[in-house]
Amino acid sequence: MGFKSNARKRREQSTGPEGKKKSEEEFVGQVKCDVSGCGNWADKKVGGRKLAFDRAADVWGESGLNRDSRRITVCKSCYRTWKKAKKDEPTEWS
Repeated sequence: MGFKSNARKRREQSTGPEGKKKSEEEFVGQVKCDVSGCGNWADKKVGGRKLAFDRAADVWGESGLNRDSRRITVCKSCYRTWKKAKKDEPTEWS
């Protein structure tokens, strides 16, 4: 048996009884994104990150964040927004 036939067998085994892949199941998270107005999940499994409050406040402002703790959790899309906003700024240690 070749590589392709083995790959086909594994693909058939990984699909569920409805023909849907296991990874396409609806994800129910536990941690919400702390950016106000965002309803996405910020779990590590789906790309969530933790940022320092001061760094996040530079982009969204203090009123744009739900929690007032040292570290906040953001979803993947909010992290990308933060990353793009901070792209041209020099780093603190260089």
